[in-house]
Formats: sequence, C-alpha cells, structure tokens
Amino acid sequence: MHRAILPLDRAGLIVAIAAASAVAACTTTTPGDQITAGVAHPPASPAATPESQLRELTPEEKKIIVVTIAPNLKNAGAAKYHWTKFPTVLPSNQVAYCATVDAESPHAAFSGKQAYIVDVKVSGGHIASAVLGLIAGGKDNAIVAGMCKEHGLDPFKAT
Repeated sequence: MHRAILPLDRAGLIVAIAAASAVAACTTTTPGDQITAGVAHPPASPAATPESQLRELTPEEKKIIVVTIAPNLKNAGAAKYHWTKFPTVLPSNQVAYCATVDAESPHAAFSGKQAYIVDVKVSGGHIASAVLGLIAGGKDNAIVAGMCKEHGLDPFKAT
C-alpha cells in the first residue's frame, strides 16, 4: 500500500479549526444566549380570531374590496369572489383582510384561484376603504398565505 504524503500548511489548518469552532459556537448557543447577545427574534403570528367574534362582510364592504381587486384582473366581470369572515372586535382602525378570487389574471400562470391581501381602513366597525397589498395565484398563493398568516388570517378559509 502506498501512502501519499500531503504537505501540511499550519496557518491554513489553524484558520480552518478557528472557523469550524466559530461555526460550532453559533449553532450551539441557547435561545437565552441569543437574546442576551441581542439577536432579534421575529414576533409570533397573532392567533386567529375566534369564530364567535367573526361576521360576514356587508354588500357595501364587498363592493369596496371588489373595486380594489378588479383593476388587477384581466376579465374582472367574470371573477368569482370567495369571502372570509371579518372580525367584530378590531385591534385598530386599519387592519388586513385576506380572501380568494377565481379569475383570469393578466399573467396566464396566475389565472384561477388567486389569494389576495388588502389593507382596509375601518370606520364605525365597517370597512370604509381598501388598498391592495398583493394578489397572486399558482404557486405564489403561498406568498400571500404567508403574509396573511402574519396577521392571523387564512385566505383559503374563504367561502
């Protein structure tokens, strides 16, 4: 059996060991150590609103959302909206609303069921205006669903 003798670069070896130790230290710190070290943790998603504190949207509220979503659809008149319920108790007068629409998109890959998130302004407990955050279909539905989840919402609970 022949053994190859490789030249040993001590400086390179020391750097490699130091780097490996640093990486190992990063992966073995406890959450308490990370907090002390100032590592920020993302806030937990809010819990979903209990069913007993949800209501159907009024026809006027639905119209506000349709007017917001329609310009982003290819054939808005043929769109079929699926509505999620809206909270009766709100944390502020500006909240997110998520649902889905079956529609033709200007981008063929996104036609069909599209999830959307809108930022709504509330007055007197009812939606007074809306601004589109994002609408996407196909595999990008997951992006919208993730944004909705950050607000404790699920666009796929639409009826």
